[in-house]
Amino acid sequence: MDHIDRALLEQLQHDATQSYAALGQAVGLSTGAAHERVRKLREHGAIRRTTADVDPSALGYGVLAYVTVDSTRWMGDTAQEFAALPEIVEAHIVAGNASVLVKVRTASTEQLQDVLRRIHAIDGVNGTRATIVLESLFERPASPYGAGTDQLPGPASG
Repeated sequence: MDHIDRALLEQLQHDATQSYAALGQAVGLSTGAAHERVRKLREHGAIRRTTADVDPSALGYGVLAYVTVDSTRWMGDTAQEFAALPEIVEAHIVAGNASVLVKVRTASTEQLQDVLRRIHAIDGVNGTRATIVLESLFERPASPYGAGTDQLPGPASG
């Protein structure tokens, strides 16, 4: 991955609806070259998907909580059980005092309490600790200019 690929990623993170002509102009490429670069970024997994960034509060999901989940067993095989709870928007196996960290969005604290009950029903879960977010200072996407290499991952790089 070179500086042009990183610039394309930055442009797409800002506005993924841009035309290939606009992307090319922003990074100094022709329309066709920009299209080919974006195709390769998708092929190599640097671009996982294209989505709309929707404000959960605008949809009525104003309660954001991070929940640590304690367990009595390895939780690495419980992804489907956590994914079955639609209020859980992220789930991660973590090192430390907890086994799993989940990000939960609900409309109310009563709904959050219901989600916690359903998490407790997952086999192996023996406790949770919820931290409710009062205000988000910022959220940032992964930076294409962060630590990394000048090559795309995988055998087709270069």
